[in-house]
Amino acid sequence: MRPVEEVREETSVEEVKKKGRAAKAASRILATLPTPVKDRALAGMAEALLQKQEEILAANRLDVEEGKAKGLSAALLDRLTLNPARIRSMAEGLKVLMALPDPVGEVVAMWKRPNGLRIGQVRVPLGVIGIIYEARPNVTVDAAALALKAGNAVILKGGSEAINSNKAIVKVLMEAATAAGLPEGSIQLIEDTSRAAATALMKLNEYLDVLIPRGGAGLIKAVVENATVPVIETGVGNCHVYVDGSADQEMARRIVINAKCSRPGVCNAIENLLVDEAIAEEFIPVIVRDLMAAGVEVRGCPRVRALVPEVKVATEEDWSTEYLDYIIAVKVVAGLDEAIQHINTYGTHHSEAIVTENYSHAQRFLEEVDAAAVYVNASTRFTDGFEFGFGAEMGISTQKLHARGPMGLKELTTIKYIIYGNGQVRE
Repeated sequence: MRPVEEVREETSVEEVKKKGRAAKAASRILATLPTPVKDRALAGMAEALLQKQEEILAANRLDVEEGKAKGLSAALLDRLTLNPARIRSMAEGLKVLMALPDPVGEVVAMWKRPNGLRIGQVRVPLGVIGIIYEARPNVTVDAAALALKAGNAVILKGGSEAINSNKAIVKVLMEAATAAGLPEGSIQLIEDTSRAAATALMKLNEYLDVLIPRGGAGLIKAVVENATVPVIETGVGNCHVYVDGSADQEMARRIVINAKCSRPGVCNAIENLLVDEAIAEEFIPVIVRDLMAAGVEVRGCPRVRALVPEVKVATEEDWSTEYLDYIIAVKVVAGLDEAIQHINTYGTHHSEAIVTENYSHAQRFLEEVDAAAVYVNASTRFTDGFEFGFGAEMGISTQKLHARGPMGLKELTTIKYIIYGNGQVRE
């Protein structure tokens, strides 16, 4: 008799392949669907989310209860939890997508060669997009909607923490989408939460055109190292705020507290605070008090601890850690040069901010910091597809090929060359 684990692995692989075949077939139809049909599907999906929110919330409560039993952190539980306001926000995101231009078929460029050939670049869908993500049910909605509007089929592989929520959401979305005229298989959920199923998706070259991991460092690393299909790497968010010597300190306080505390479990929250030594004695005690009052554990360099002794010691590891929790590392720096050097050394090229009233410092920060999103006098929490006007996002790309920053509709398309001739042959 064959080992049980071997049989389970075969079953996992077969489920993934079956859904891959269905998605591939659907993608050929989706690629040429008229915009009104896709928008009608998005409208139906938004309405269905609101109409069936009790069904979704009941499933989500099961996930949250299991998450608590497993000891998930408060920040992760916050990412997992749905409520009526968050479902309304998800539905609103779909409506925003409806209002955005359809990128499919856009003529990016057209030119004529001396031999009479007219050559053009036209946007076309990627095809079948796979996304592996963790405990964020809202990603299920965002990914499905963005993929469909850009003419792609999508295969979703959420984490076990949100499996009940994801099943309920995909059922609601797919019923609404097919009722509006989209093909079966447009939205696929891998319900098998095993590692074998994840590995099978990473190697689904026959059906998958691109794979996007969205989650913590461990997940992203596993996908990048094991996938044989092309990967768009979304980034770990070791983000910083640098408070310059010329900063409006009240503005800096608001920005730091928002960037750290509004939702510490998301990738655009800051993990490090850098303060110019010129204002350290004045600003550090105030901001540390604010952070501690908000429930944040503060870890500091020796100069920070000299000013506020109750701050914990920051180790070398703290400068490169994405906590995704109510923890922050604080460092006093000699000025703009050291701040930029620190960020480019320890940052993850996600989102970085400077608070300053000095124009030349702001411009240098914008030009020299290597990140997908760089802010002057604003919170890093705005690095988000909805906030950027994209309706939603597939993730925040920190790589430099094809897509960088929040990935919206255009980032889910590629280019096809079209060439018009009148009998030309090459000599």
